[in-house]
Amino acid sequence: MKLKFCGAAKTVTGSAHLIELEDGFKILLDCGLYQGREEAMKSFNDTWLFDPKELDCVILSHAHIDHSGRLPKLVKDGFKGTIYSTHATRSLCTIMLLDSAKIQERDAEYSMRKQKAKKGRVMEEEEPLYTAEDVQHTMGHFVSIGYEKWFPVRNDVEVLFRDAGHILGSASITLHIKEKERTVRIGFTGDVGRPDRPILRDPKPMPPVDYLISESTYGNRDHEGKPAEEERFLKIIKHTCVEKAGKLIIPAFSVGRTQEIVYLLDQMETAGKLPHIPVYVDSPLAVNATTIFASHPECYDSQLTEYLLSDPNPFGFNDLHYINATEDSKKLNTMEDPCIIISSSGMANAGRIRHHLFNSIDQARNTVLIVGYCTPDTPGGMLRNGVNALKFFGEWKMVHAEVEVMDSFSAHADRNELLDFLQSELQTLKKLFLVHGEEPAQEGFKALLEQHAFTKVVTPELGESYEI
Repeated sequence: MKLKFCGAAKTVTGSAHLIELEDGFKILLDCGLYQGREEAMKSFNDTWLFDPKELDCVILSHAHIDHSGRLPKLVKDGFKGTIYSTHATRSLCTIMLLDSAKIQERDAEYSMRKQKAKKGRVMEEEEPLYTAEDVQHTMGHFVSIGYEKWFPVRNDVEVLFRDAGHILGSASITLHIKEKERTVRIGFTGDVGRPDRPILRDPKPMPPVDYLISESTYGNRDHEGKPAEEERFLKIIKHTCVEKAGKLIIPAFSVGRTQEIVYLLDQMETAGKLPHIPVYVDSPLAVNATTIFASHPECYDSQLTEYLLSDPNPFGFNDLHYINATEDSKKLNTMEDPCIIISSSGMANAGRIRHHLFNSIDQARNTVLIVGYCTPDTPGGMLRNGVNALKFFGEWKMVHAEVEVMDSFSAHADRNELLDFLQSELQTLKKLFLVHGEEPAQEGFKALLEQHAFTKVVTPELGESYEI
């Protein structure tokens, strides 16, 4: 049996891990899109480290695009098998993959227009990575399964989804594979959420396994605690929108992060703490995702379930406005009044957030609040690292706006939360593979694991294979 790392190796994007059984049966864990600008990864989304036609099934941990975003490309390139996910993951993929397809199509059109503008250059046909039609075909391959139900992908391979508490429908994946005289237990954490966070249940430890693939995004960092988080968030809002009469711009992923921020604002408004300023969620995908959140109460934690008794709409209050139309989004760019704008994407490398930053980032009265991990080479990552200028739409903009970072909003467990999640595996693990993390985070987490008696911790390279 072989395990091959086909994505998210020493980077936080493009999740894909291939299990090949002795008889050639092939299982892919996740099929994520690479999101970033690194030259070394330029061709990642166009190429495969396996033949899609030879895959028998995909088991999907959750709907975030860096875990699901290449599924339509996989189907387009010949995959004929089944995609297994939780019910909520399938619901979210329906809208998220369509949104991703629109981005691929727009990017291809932009590239063609750019070529036309350069006279005397030979035109190269630019095709999108995939289209909305490819997404429609892809959704026909989905089979959704509930949490805590062992299900077969064939007679000698059974799988369990267990709540990972990361986003709606997220799951860890456990496989029991019978091969000759032995049963091999393989685990994949997917992305692990944080305990005691709003909306979703806490991540639940996985069953014991022999080999484990674990994320390591925040393997060298700790997050702020909840009381400090709410107090600091309110302080940033008042400083920006009341004292400076500016805009608070929050790049946030449409699924998970946006709903958590809106829920916290809703609680502040109910408690009378939130100043009376308009809040705009400017993302059609976030609007649709919030509707899906409302239709999957099976994923809610007890706190939200109880809160619903007093507030039946935890994602809506008087000063909150959801923006769909492009024209309404454009009006926000010229509006001078103080407000909060929550817009995707979280790394500020696509979507409407780029327009809001372009129009606001050079004004000292405004603030940009980064609320989660950003790949270093994206605009969000550059802002985190303190750049003094950013290029949007071919034009450089000086960064005069204040930049604040609150990793406590992250949907990823920090190093100690992740260590706690893995403790149940200590007695049975033969090898632990760290993925979905930049090298400093992985090395820091590896050292922490080894201090706590974990041995044989490996940080695989992209394309590296291991016999198990």
